[in-house]
Amino acid sequence: MRYLPKTDAKINQLINKELARQNHELSLIASENYVSRAVLEALGTPLTNKYSEGYPGKRYYDGNEFIDKIELLAQERAKKLFEVSHANVQPYSGSPANQAVCFALLAPGEKLMGLHLFYGGHLTHGWKVNFSGVYYNAVQYVTGKDGWLDYNALEKQALIEKPRLIFVGATAYPRIFDWAALASIAKTVDAYLVADISHVAGLIIAGVHPSPAKYADVITTTTHKTLRGPRGAMILCNGEPSNPLLAPPERTPKYLPTMIDRAVFPGLQGGPHNHQTAAIAVALAEAAKPAFRKYGEQIVKNARVLANELLAHGLRLVTGGTDNHLILADVTSVGLTGKEAENLLAQAGITVNKNTIPFDSRKPFDPSGIRLGTPALTTRGMKEGELCLIGKIIAQILQNPKSDTVLQKSKKVMKELTAEFPVYPAPFS
Repeated sequence: MRYLPKTDAKINQLINKELARQNHELSLIASENYVSRAVLEALGTPLTNKYSEGYPGKRYYDGNEFIDKIELLAQERAKKLFEVSHANVQPYSGSPANQAVCFALLAPGEKLMGLHLFYGGHLTHGWKVNFSGVYYNAVQYVTGKDGWLDYNALEKQALIEKPRLIFVGATAYPRIFDWAALASIAKTVDAYLVADISHVAGLIIAGVHPSPAKYADVITTTTHKTLRGPRGAMILCNGEPSNPLLAPPERTPKYLPTMIDRAVFPGLQGGPHNHQTAAIAVALAEAAKPAFRKYGEQIVKNARVLANELLAHGLRLVTGGTDNHLILADVTSVGLTGKEAENLLAQAGITVNKNTIPFDSRKPFDPSGIRLGTPALTTRGMKEGELCLIGKIIAQILQNPKSDTVLQKSKKVMKELTAEFPVYPAPFS
C-alpha cells in the first residue's frame, strides 16, 4: 500500500512527473546515474528516524546497536573495494567531504592547490567563492592548451607555491590520472595529496581507471556517480585510528583516520543520515559483484564510441577523445555556444550540460562547450550500437540547429530508444 498519493497528492504527482521525465529523456550528464530498486528501498526506511551522533560503539545516543552494524558493514565494504584500511561513510555529500578533509589537514589560511574550475576542476578545490577559496590560501593550476594535465608544469608551480595540500580530481577531465606522478609532486613539496575520485570511483572498482589507493594520502568520493549509489560521500585513507571523540592526536599522516573522523564529527556534522548509510552499503555490495566490472567496462566502451562518432561528424573534442566516462566538446566548432547546444539537445529529449573548456573565451553561463557522459545510459542497458546512433543524432541536431525536420526525426528516434530502455519499468511503486 502506498500512503503518499492520499497524504500529499501534489508531491506524489510531481514525483511521478519526474519519473516520467527520467524515463522519456536520455541523460548524458556525466555526474548523473540511476540507482537500483534495492538502493531506493534502503533510502526509504525507518533508519531515517534514528539519531546517531558519533561512530559505531561511540555514540551519544542509546539504541544504535543495529545502526552500528549497518555503518560497520558500509565501512568494511568500502575498505575492501578500494583497498584502504579506513573508511568514513558519514559525509552528507561530496562537498562536505572535501570540506572535512580541509578542516582536518589545514589550518585557516594555509595553502592548497587545485585544478581551476574552468579547466575541469571542482568548486571545493579552491574556487574563490567557495569555502576552500575563502578560508584557505588557494592557488589554481590549469591544463595545457590541448586540455591535458601538464605534470611538469604542475610540479614547477608546486615548487614555487609550496602548498600544504594538493587536490587532484575533476568534473570535466576526459583522461586518466597518473597517480604515481602526482604523488611524486606532492612528496617533493611535502604536501598532502588528496584524490577526489567522485567521477571515476566506479571505474576504479571496475578496473578501467587506475586507483590512487597506493599513492594518495586521502581519497574522497561521492557515491552517486559512476558508483551508482545514493547521493552521499566517503572519505578513505590509511593509518592508525584512535577514538576521534577524545583529544585530537598529533597532526601526522600516521593518525589520518582519527583526524578525518574528528573533522566529520564533531567538527562539521551532527548525526549521520542512517538511511543514506544503508543505501551506500547496498550500492557497495552491488559494486562488488562481477556484473559491476562489466558495467564499468561498458561505460568506457560507450564513451569512446560516442566520442568517435562526434569526431567523425566534425565536432572538436577537448584532448581529442576520452579514456573514461565523459566527453568535453567544443561546440563553437559548429557555430554554437554551450548554452545554445544544451537547449537544442533538450528539445530532442537529450540532457547534457553546458561547460567551459580550457582557455575558454566565453563566460561560464554561456561557455564554449558541452559535457557528455555515458554512466546513466549504460545503466539503462545501452551499448555501442545505441551510442553510435545517439552520437549521429547529436551531431545532426547541432549541425542543423534551424531544421525542424531533423528535430522531429530525432524526437522519434529518442522516443523509441527510451521506450526500449526504461529507467524503471512501469508501474513504479
